[in-house]
Amino acid sequence: MQIELLETFLTLCETRSFRKTAERLRLAQPTVTARLRSLERQLCVQLFMRSRAGTEPTTEGLKFESHARVLLAEWHRGVRAVRGSGNRALMLRIGLQHDLVGSGLGDWIAAFRAALPDCGFYIETDYSPQMCADVLSGFKDFAVLFTPRPHPDLHFVTLGALRYRMVSSHARRLEEVDPERYIHGNYAPAITSEHERLLPALSAPPLVAGQNATVAEMLTAIGGSAYLTEATAAALVAAGQVQEVADAPPLSQPVHAAMALRLRTSRMQSQLLRLVRQRIGGG
Repeated sequence: MQIELLETFLTLCETRSFRKTAERLRLAQPTVTARLRSLERQLCVQLFMRSRAGTEPTTEGLKFESHARVLLAEWHRGVRAVRGSGNRALMLRIGLQHDLVGSGLGDWIAAFRAALPDCGFYIETDYSPQMCADVLSGFKDFAVLFTPRPHPDLHFVTLGALRYRMVSSHARRLEEVDPERYIHGNYAPAITSEHERLLPALSAPPLVAGQNATVAEMLTAIGGSAYLTEATAAALVAAGQVQEVADAPPLSQPVHAAMALRLRTSRMQSQLLRLVRQRIGGG
């Protein structure tokens, strides 16, 4: 069976559209149709029903979806096992949420290498939706992220929380914060919801960014007020660039580990989970 047939089938399961599948995979729509027909011939079943209401998987298609994900994930893991690991026993691909590492990515890498000296690492910072998709497809072995995307083949473990503090170039108290100079860090749905609940007057600012480093750059460049991770906020306060807004409530963003459900009890996943839990718990 060709891997591209599985990729096309799984993409169609997500999009429920031949057109959208073709666009996502950058293929001509007849190619998508041909691939699906080829897979159906090999399996001797019909995988999708097309009607005016849309494209929906058949009972056989629904049954095959989880098996297709396992096959595709194992293929990617097998490819990684024989490529690019050098003398290492295994090459692990790990995803980390941008705000978790900040400028301390080197510390994370050092911790991984110290705990797993026989492994090589490909480490990438990204956003939660893409990391969930990568773990599901087998492109990543493990991820530490903000927002889980529930799926029957994914397993999530809550590790703790990342705290954010409000700092400002001009205000020492909330009543002094200028809404027109406020920079909103739209970091993830959970922290945005908490922000709207606690600070509704500051939930529609003129400037919004989705990454801690970007908000910090904007704040130091043009001034204003914003929530930053405790580590970034403390560094800017120590440098005399901003001051803490004393009565602003701290915000918390839950942090989760993501892995393939079938690997959740493996020794490697347990080691990674223990390591990242220590790092998150240690702040």
